[in-house]
Amino acid sequence: MTHLTVSLPSDAGLAEAVGEVSGVTFVPWDLDGPSPAERLDIVVPPYWGGNRQLAALARADVRLVQWQSIGFNGVEKYVPAGVPLANAATVHETSTAELALGLALAAQRGIPEFVRQGDRREWVTPTLPSLAGRRVLIVGYGGVGKAIEARLAGFEVHVERLARTTRVDRDSSGTAVPVRGFDELHDALADAEVVFLAVPLTAETTALIDSSALAAMPDGALLVNVARGPVVDTDALVAELTAGRLRAALDVTDPEPLPGEHPLWACPNLLITPHVGGDSSAMMPRMAALIHRQIAHLQRGETPENLVLGTWPAA
Repeated sequence: MTHLTVSLPSDAGLAEAVGEVSGVTFVPWDLDGPSPAERLDIVVPPYWGGNRQLAALARADVRLVQWQSIGFNGVEKYVPAGVPLANAATVHETSTAELALGLALAAQRGIPEFVRQGDRREWVTPTLPSLAGRRVLIVGYGGVGKAIEARLAGFEVHVERLARTTRVDRDSSGTAVPVRGFDELHDALADAEVVFLAVPLTAETTALIDSSALAAMPDGALLVNVARGPVVDTDALVAELTAGRLRAALDVTDPEPLPGEHPLWACPNLLITPHVGGDSSAMMPRMAALIHRQIAHLQRGETPENLVLGTWPAA
């Protein structure tokens, strides 16, 4: 069996979740100093710390970087040329979809205002929109989009799907479903009462939801963003929210962290969470399982999962 050296960050609970693995030496490294070993077969960077920390990899001999996020926009500027990087697909879909649904339910059923009324000890009984019976559009039909759809299954909604290209795809149950392309974005938005954003951030999806896309949405529609903040034109969204025409629930914003003086905070009909979609108790066991699988792939001489940068074997 090939012996591997794997570096793990000091993220609370990760080393304990990974445990001991036969044929593997684990070494601690937060990318904050010299490499802890002459050669590292897998480097797992800290979950928090951003892309810049990856510049430390230039001080190490690394075969594979195992990123702890699904999103990897901007990392190519810091990862040394030729070093393969795998993202964390399979780790965050469950948590992110769970929060997306929670945001939609909270916004539809007025939970934020009920909490404020409770703090004021007020008893108010408004009639509010349901999630049941709504026309839902999922923009982005990868792992997160499919996980959102799976969790909507019991809510009696009509789901449309939209991604970069028109195609027939398989949902989380394996059923063939139609997916519309970005060229139909405005038409799809015009018919949607609840819109979930779950696309990766790329040049094509930056400001995908701009002023014209927002204008296409019907009055009172809800926009739920669990993708990345720059997918939405923030100034255009502020204008729609301030006018009271649309509603939004955002786990991601542009910029992040959102400054205290930013106009988004003062917008009506808005619920904000601080980019915590993937960070729940569901993350750690799934991250540990992915690390175990990557170790097994390397020990068997196989190509790792989820490669998004570089080639295998490393150049």
